[in-house]
Amino acid sequence: MAAEEIRSVHRAPACLCVFCGLPAAGKSTLARDVLRTALLEGWRSAVVAYDNLIPDYAFRAKVIDDGVNLQESHTEWKSHRRAVLQCIDQFWGEARGSVQLPDSCQINRAAWERCVQGLPQVGAADGLSQEPLVFLMDDNFYYSSMRYEVYQLARKYSLGFCQVYLHCDLESCISRNERRSEPVLPKVIREMEMRLEPPNPEKNFWEKNSISLSSSGVLSTCDIQRVMELISTALCDPLSPVKDNTEQSEADRLRCATNVLHQADQACRRLISEAMKTAKGSRVSSSHMRTLSAQLSESKATFLHDLRTKVYLEAALTEAEHRDLDGMVKREVAVFDHKKNQILLEVINDNK
Repeated sequence: MAAEEIRSVHRAPACLCVFCGLPAAGKSTLARDVLRTALLEGWRSAVVAYDNLIPDYAFRAKVIDDGVNLQESHTEWKSHRRAVLQCIDQFWGEARGSVQLPDSCQINRAAWERCVQGLPQVGAADGLSQEPLVFLMDDNFYYSSMRYEVYQLARKYSLGFCQVYLHCDLESCISRNERRSEPVLPKVIREMEMRLEPPNPEKNFWEKNSISLSSSGVLSTCDIQRVMELISTALCDPLSPVKDNTEQSEADRLRCATNVLHQADQACRRLISEAMKTAKGSRVSSSHMRTLSAQLSESKATFLHDLRTKVYLEAALTEAEHRDLDGMVKREVAVFDHKKNQILLEVINDNK
């Protein structure tokens, strides 16, 4: 749909377009190409590059000692991601176009100012007479929950929302990444590939405005045009802040899944703690204790990822399971408990 056609219909004043995919899949390159094309169309546009906005220290894992073993947490990284959306919220909300950030803001101020400096003030009189405002969200967004937060922000202000998934094979991403001045560790890319949750409009109603582009090769002008058409469609389909029954059901499902995962995680932590105490009581050596801790942590991560797929992506909870979440958690955790016992026995026997 051309820019002239957008003016002739009721449209959203802005659109949040999410670019997602593995590191080095080509998201930043495509975002810049779309930015140039959007500016030629007269659209007010900006690339929101998370790599530039979030400081390096936010990605450093904090080490937490729970008295049994050391665990890593990425709470800084998560809070900084939320801070990026808060900046857009402020820009579009009460501040209406202000680039000034509160003193408590965690993101790179200079990078944010560069991001939005070319955008005119968003006044209360913004309407059909002005061209749309487009934020091109450039990050990995490998979990659907990350993208859902952007969707919620778009819905808050009745904006347009869409997603562009760049599908690139793992080895191509790793090869491209190695040519970067500051490459991501290949291990990180491989782990992200295992956890990647591409947009799934068939299961998630809020992902209906999504396209997938193959980026193993060079992206074409046609690919850029597809993104422009997607944004045009999203602008002509502003989100409603009023929840309907479908959305409420989705929200209930997400809350249920979160509850299941939280209970399962807590149960797994207790089982790991018990296993470590058992090993210590069996006079397992320090080196074998470290091996046990690493294997149990890896097993827990795999278990929770698989459980998340079951209850979150596949929406596999039946009505009976909704009524008996505690029973479901116990049945699922029993699987991890069995695996934990196998690992513990192997380490104890190897220590003898």
